[in-house]
Amino acid sequence: MDLVTSTAELAAACERLARHPFVTVDTEFLRETTFWPKLCVVQMAGPDEAVVIDALAEGIDLSPFFTLMTDERVVKVFHASRQDVEICWHRAKLIPKPMFDTQVAAMVLGHGDSISYDQLVQRLTGDTIDKSLRFTDWSRRPLSKPQVDYAISDVTHLRDVYLKLKTDLERSGRSDWVREEMAVLTAPDTYSQEPERAWERLRARLRRPRELAVLMELAAWREREAQERDVPRQRVLKDDALIEIVQQQPKTAEDLSRLRALPKGFERSRAGEAILAAVAAGLARDQKTLPRFTRDKPLSNGASATVELLKVLLRMTSERHGVAAKVIATVDDLERIASDENANVPALRGWRREMFGEEALKLKRGQLALAIEDGRVVPIEKRTE
Repeated sequence: MDLVTSTAELAAACERLARHPFVTVDTEFLRETTFWPKLCVVQMAGPDEAVVIDALAEGIDLSPFFTLMTDERVVKVFHASRQDVEICWHRAKLIPKPMFDTQVAAMVLGHGDSISYDQLVQRLTGDTIDKSLRFTDWSRRPLSKPQVDYAISDVTHLRDVYLKLKTDLERSGRSDWVREEMAVLTAPDTYSQEPERAWERLRARLRRPRELAVLMELAAWREREAQERDVPRQRVLKDDALIEIVQQQPKTAEDLSRLRALPKGFERSRAGEAILAAVAAGLARDQKTLPRFTRDKPLSNGASATVELLKVLLRMTSERHGVAAKVIATVDDLERIASDENANVPALRGWRREMFGEEALKLKRGQLALAIEDGRVVPIEKRTE
């Protein structure tokens, strides 16, 4: 169990770990006051060793680690990998491949929606993880022995969890299901932080196309500011203030000063000037060049009732097949199926359609009924005359 503090040590460790079919990986980082995660520690384990990498050690070059992350011969195992992968994308513009996420695998195998790491370790290995250092300051140096031991235990437990889940997936024939989910987690678009797409996080609050145009400009400005200053988005401009600006569309500093969500004097700041410029740019945009504007229409009474029945069917399917409901279909999927039998949703494609989608369509068409039998919900095919 080594603490790696130099590039030479890291290169040697990565060379050893690359000889194995898999490596478990976890990271410790800080993000409370920054836009980009500040990587402090990386821990890895292979079948017969584990290392902790001090990512803040003076002069250390993490290139050997990133090279290992792209070695196609070695499976990289994470739990709830999105933030770990985001770090790799930001620091080196790469995504670990091939990759295995134990949280996704656990959901496919029926261990619940988004099961936590410590719960999964307890369930599969019987071990209890020490949580005492979960909120430690990983940026402080030197790293203490308890910190190193904690970091090591994360990836050694993950090694045992991975081997158990891999066996269960092969036994159940669901390995391909996890690979399908990994395609999303390894897609660059999943981690893109392009300012021009920042508006997509807030579009649900819009009422008119002109608001969309202003939102696109204003959200892009905030994203650029946050990235350049390396501060959280909310530190630049809070969401409620941004939405109020989009709705009110101020044209002068005086207009800006009247907005309740902005602090007094904000209109005289450099940010105030930039906001007014973003609003003006949005109002000047040709609405024909905007993305297609769609309002979220409330479901009809009939569609709402259909969604409720589909939720019951989904829960029944989840329990019957031992797959987390969240993996099979989302509430958005159910609402879109209720409104359109040809909806382009994952629940109507591939293994999800076989397991749930076909029955969902039959239920909607009245070809399937739900009944209670021995205290359980069961589907009943309706006979056709």
